[in-house]
Amino acid sequence: MTTVGTTQTRQGIGSRLAALARIVELGPGRVDPKLLAESGQLLLRAGDRLKLSSDHTVVALAGGTGSGKSTLFNSVSGLELSPTGVRRPTTARTHACVWGLDGAGPLLDWLQIQWRHRFARASALDKGEGRLHGLILLDLPDHDSIRALTDTEADRLIQVADLVVWVLDPQKYADASTHRRYVTELAGHDAVTIFVLNQADRLEPEELAECVADLEDLLRREGVENPVIVTTSAITGRGVDGLKAVLAETVTRRRAAVQRLEADLDRLTLRLAKIMPDGEVPAASASIDDARRIGLTDALCDAVGVPAVGEAMENVYGVRSMEWVGWPYTRWAAKLRPDPLNSLRLGDLRDEIRGLTGGSVSAQPAEVDNAVQALVDGLTSGMHEAWRNGIRDAARSRSLQLPQVLSEELSEVAPRLDRVPSWWRLLLIWQYLLVLLFVAGLAWCGTALAYGVFGVGTLPAGLAVFGEAASLPWVGLMALSVLGLGLLTAVASRNFVALGAGGERDRLEREMRRRVGGVAGSMVIEPVERELARYNEFYSAMRGVQG
Repeated sequence: MTTVGTTQTRQGIGSRLAALARIVELGPGRVDPKLLAESGQLLLRAGDRLKLSSDHTVVALAGGTGSGKSTLFNSVSGLELSPTGVRRPTTARTHACVWGLDGAGPLLDWLQIQWRHRFARASALDKGEGRLHGLILLDLPDHDSIRALTDTEADRLIQVADLVVWVLDPQKYADASTHRRYVTELAGHDAVTIFVLNQADRLEPEELAECVADLEDLLRREGVENPVIVTTSAITGRGVDGLKAVLAETVTRRRAAVQRLEADLDRLTLRLAKIMPDGEVPAASASIDDARRIGLTDALCDAVGVPAVGEAMENVYGVRSMEWVGWPYTRWAAKLRPDPLNSLRLGDLRDEIRGLTGGSVSAQPAEVDNAVQALVDGLTSGMHEAWRNGIRDAARSRSLQLPQVLSEELSEVAPRLDRVPSWWRLLLIWQYLLVLLFVAGLAWCGTALAYGVFGVGTLPAGLAVFGEAASLPWVGLMALSVLGLGLLTAVASRNFVALGAGGERDRLEREMRRRVGGVAGSMVIEPVERELARYNEFYSAMRGVQG
């Protein structure tokens, strides 16, 4: 009795393996190391198998002790090649029967089949056996053997065979050592797995049908969607031709090796998919957009106090201008009152700016970390935890150095306290010139009053003009005009100082923002963009390995 299963296979095994290789390259730190190791082993196995003979199909007969596996092997091959036990049935070493030996040597070497256990069938001379040309039939050691050596060999060959034929007997077809250890693990390998219910001669037809139905139900529960079940009796030969027909079909198509690798890839892909988020993988740009860059720069500027430094600079600029552009008489009069600089806390502001020029800009680590975390949160929404952690680690990869680098960068652009604009100096000269003119006018008025009005004496002829009483109105008007011009100059200067202070603050903040943006780009954004590119490449490879 035969139940035929159909499984569609995909083309492009090479591209899928290339995608898996990329996953192995990009996966460290994001994928379970054990899973990456298995992926690497699959790549090696696939590379080796695809380089070897594509004209041969490796079929492994696997089963437990007493299943009649070796007897079935001899029956299929038509020769007594594999010894059958009497008291304790067991196969100690793998035996191979090859239909068409040309080109099979390297493949048998890769399978590690000993020379003395290799047998060739000249199938062209055997009537009806030409259809098996290219078959390499392996009789594996019993997988439940008490000999650890043979157990390991059976496991190894089950992993590399193109097609696995599980030989079961009516008494132990549901044996847990077979189903839990192998069948469940190979779920999804329907196209490259055959189940043979051997020793059918021991059952009545009704019992055999019941066993087949029960076995099929068991296999479906274990994930084998379309199980291929063949019933045989190696002793009577019943069903052996049916098994040969199934094997011949597989050998003729010469697709078993690729289908086995595809099945292995499919199973591995299901496990890799666990590191993908539920639903559609969110798209992630490999470059951070301008809005997030500006947001990060703004947050870092707040963390290092750029607005506060700019404001301090503006205040200091304004207060220091009083020493240069204020009307001198006003400054001299102010000395008779409490110092207004103290009320403005100029000393504190100057200390702050001196701290900047001394390289002591202090970036708050907690605020810096919050700024970086805000960027990460915005970028990783919907990502799997492994990639969220990866991007967070990339963003914080230089977090210990970031505050210090920010401090050093901003210290280079901190304002100088002793810098005086050139127009302040020119204005100071002009104001003192006006002061001299006003003093000269007062002196002229005093002289005219003394000599021209009160007649206290006579001036020399060359200075007589200064003693004329008629000059008093004009000289007084001139003195008042000079005084007004000085006051007007002082008011205008104040306005220009205010504009200059705002300009200086803007210049300082722009330069500081530029420096902060540069530091953020090199120490935060670039590592994050590299990780985003890795993320995109990984999921592109995931789609590639899924075919």
